[in-house]
Amino acid sequence: MTLFQKNCYGLPADAASALMTGSIGKLTPVLTADAMAAPFTVLDSFDQSLRRSSRLLLESGGSFALLRSDGRVLAQTAQRRGQFVADFHEGPVKQALADVSPLRSLVAIGSGDMRRAVLAFLDDDQKTRCRAYLHFLTGTDGTVVVLVTPQGLPGYGKALIALNLRIAACGGTALNISRIYADLLPDYVAHAAKPDVIIKTTDTAFDAANSIIATYIPVMRANEAGIIADQDTEFLHDYRVALRKIRSVLSLLKGVYPEDQTADLKARFSALMVPTGPLRDIDVYLIQRPQFFHLLPKLFHSGLDTMFGMFAAQRQAEKTKLVRHFRSKQYERECTDLAGLFGRRTKLERGLTADLAAFDYARVLIWKRYRRICRFADRIGPETEDADMHALRIHCKKLRYLMESFGPLFPKEEFKPLLRPLKHLQDNLGQINDYSVQQASLQAFLQKGHAWDDAVMLAVAQSVGALIAELHRRQCEERGKIVESFAQFGNPQTQKTFRGLFHQRKNKK
Repeated sequence: MTLFQKNCYGLPADAASALMTGSIGKLTPVLTADAMAAPFTVLDSFDQSLRRSSRLLLESGGSFALLRSDGRVLAQTAQRRGQFVADFHEGPVKQALADVSPLRSLVAIGSGDMRRAVLAFLDDDQKTRCRAYLHFLTGTDGTVVVLVTPQGLPGYGKALIALNLRIAACGGTALNISRIYADLLPDYVAHAAKPDVIIKTTDTAFDAANSIIATYIPVMRANEAGIIADQDTEFLHDYRVALRKIRSVLSLLKGVYPEDQTADLKARFSALMVPTGPLRDIDVYLIQRPQFFHLLPKLFHSGLDTMFGMFAAQRQAEKTKLVRHFRSKQYERECTDLAGLFGRRTKLERGLTADLAAFDYARVLIWKRYRRICRFADRIGPETEDADMHALRIHCKKLRYLMESFGPLFPKEEFKPLLRPLKHLQDNLGQINDYSVQQASLQAFLQKGHAWDDAVMLAVAQSVGALIAELHRRQCEERGKIVESFAQFGNPQTQKTFRGLFHQRKNKK
């Protein structure tokens, strides 16, 4: 029997007995319940992609059940090769989870016990006219969630209608996935890679900078356990993104702290970033392994196998180094000190711009960065040098960090649409930069001495050479899209909105 059937409703726990004991017209209820409870596990990605999309994935008794807010419940075997959706056997649950990031693993975020029962409604001839499948889920604090799934039988449509009415009369309602999460996992704290930073319009630039940094230090640290456990590569990526946002505040909000303290803070946060670089570089290559194999004919695959085998060995060594770093007393002491510095703020000094209003300061910084990007528009095209493309990409990244950091100060209906074309332009520039970096890295890889015999070295050289040529071709294609990306970002409506939100006009005397 599958874990659930097709449609499901929530039922108040104290109303379950009324449903199980009450007749429906002349139909008599007969309950068959499992003697033993079965354990269940709630699965989700670390970034809560299922919870945020109002879906709940349960694993129990060798089966998956995916509960959706529309009442549909999909089921399939839980057999799999690993913890990624791609590792699942083919089935309706895997198909429904196709939107989950392929880079995110699904991990256990909670557990409990489940009891199952079948409630059949029989006529005078002891024939089943309809039935309801009941699942009693008991969460970590003892709260019971009751799910009921009515099922009709061919030729007895009226009985099913009566059963649905009976469920509604007992308090049955459409599934509330958020409520189920709250009941089953009352103590679970959802991680937010992009938390809301609390900045008020009355705050100073000093207050805003402190709030942003204080918010992202815990975000950074929340990824450490996932990096150490090696659950997926996105933990390290998110760790680095949180650090970048902290460092961007120190770089972009000039004068908020005195120069010597700013330099010291930059050095300390940079020192946290440095040990993560080698592992992330290798991860990027390994993530793209399927794509690289897809780009080249099978003739070149043996050389790629050799190269990626070496990367995998290097990755293990780099991961061991990074885990040792995260578990060191020095690292723990530094992170604790930095968190305390921005938590208490008594040792943070005020710079020349510290007392400026955060709202006005943000407008000046965003408008200045936006105008700098727009000035690139006339000289950016398919033939632009890689260095200029990279510089533009950095400007876009800084603008996005500024806008995301100070977003709470501006009206959402005008502010959020500005981020979409900026992200599209940034993605385009990022892809161009990635192709450029990959070509340079692969060329450097070939120039290093490797302990391979001549035949293996030749195969690797041929494969890498073919890959570099293909990456160059794709880079040229991506460059051709840059003008269109600029057109979307710099259209009159976008310029008008930027000007209206961020341009400060001087009052005429």
